[in-house]
Amino acid sequence: MEGRPADDSELISRALRGETAAYEEIVQRYQQVAFRTAYVITGTAADAEDAAQEGFVKAYRALNRFRPGAEWRPWLLRIVANEARNRARSSGRRHHLELRLIEGFRPGDAAQSPEAVAIASDERRRLIALLNAMADEDRLVIASRYFLELSGEETAAALGIPEGTVKSRLSRALARLRAQVEEAPGA
Repeated sequence: MEGRPADDSELISRALRGETAAYEEIVQRYQQVAFRTAYVITGTAADAEDAAQEGFVKAYRALNRFRPGAEWRPWLLRIVANEARNRARSSGRRHHLELRLIEGFRPGDAAQSPEAVAIASDERRRLIALLNAMADEDRLVIASRYFLELSGEETAAALGIPEGTVKSRLSRALARLRAQVEEAPGA
């Protein structure tokens, strides 16, 4: 087994036998996606960090209820998302999606002119403003699929809805966003 990373089911089996190092490896493997999932729901880094951490604790306590052969990532993200929703609900805040706008380009892109960078930045700001004006369920499904790059199954688990609902909700949300983009000044 040397030289290859352990798969999730192997790590879970070891964690169930009391090997804390195995669960620590699971946490390391999934901490980024857990944080991003919680951030989409809570809207603040502090709340997202707390929700992700508490989600890992709750998942550890519930390991004996994890179905052997099931996918770990969707199961974990559902726990994290539930914790994040509880935190967002208890704080009474409706968060706004914020993306760090990268000035310039992504690695591998050709250098852009200052004018092209300014136009792209303005377009991103407009898009974020339109997303923030959307209903929570629309914003969350779009953010989960396109900003967090979760699969349909993972989005369903994170949002606590069936995968078919993710597909239909995403389709309707994108249609509404498309209509808003076309109607918005400067479109």
